[in-house]
Amino acid sequence: MVTASGLSKVFTDRKRGTVLALDEVSFEARPGEVFGILGVNGAGKTTLLRVLGTILSPSAGDATVAGYSIRTHPQQVRQHIGYLTGSTALYGRLTAREVLYYFGALYGMSGNALRQRVDELVETLGMGEFIDGRCDRLSTGQKQRVSIARSIIHNPPVMFLDEPTAGLDVVTSRTIMQFIEESRRRGHTILFSTHIMSEAERLCDRIAVIHRGRIATVGTLDELRARTGERALELVFLQLIGEKEGEE
Repeated sequence: MVTASGLSKVFTDRKRGTVLALDEVSFEARPGEVFGILGVNGAGKTTLLRVLGTILSPSAGDATVAGYSIRTHPQQVRQHIGYLTGSTALYGRLTAREVLYYFGALYGMSGNALRQRVDELVETLGMGEFIDGRCDRLSTGQKQRVSIARSIIHNPPVMFLDEPTAGLDVVTSRTIMQFIEESRRRGHTILFSTHIMSEAERLCDRIAVIHRGRIATVGTLDELRARTGERALELVFLQLIGEKEGEE
């Protein structure tokens, strides 16, 4: 569902000059798979998702998402993805339900199909107690659940989730992880960026470790453990990025 081939992204910064944020990144994420993206701050995780989501244009390389090129068919890519970042915004004066109906309408949804989809997401994400509350009065965790729902109201086959549980309490995090697991069972492809190693261990079918804009390795957790000789994912991760720095 997602195939990246030699993706690179170069920025020009006044202080740092030319910054190579992505350096020939290549990988494949399959249908019904949670594909984890692990890296330290500034490693390129968010830039990668923004390029795949057509928010940024690649400096080199290409990728296909749900069969569409991010270069030649960006609109079709957007129609087939759900994209959640820390900056996904809600309209404070609208209720959570109104937000979902609004974004559903933007995707061309209406009538019974939209009502059924909203009801499904309300149940799946446990939003029944606050669905008719104004967004500016919701807690952080409640807002995050609404943000996820608005991002996937159109039931896209591919989801990009950039640190979806950052700053949330245990109960809300658990609800979101259960939602990700259910989405995988339904055959969706999920690209999942996180700093929380326990979440990656629980959710990810395969993991890509990205460091300084490059893919250090891709594999299942068992494969990464076998490569490093470590059991805890935190130690596996630290050894892999240490190897990458040693190569440089």
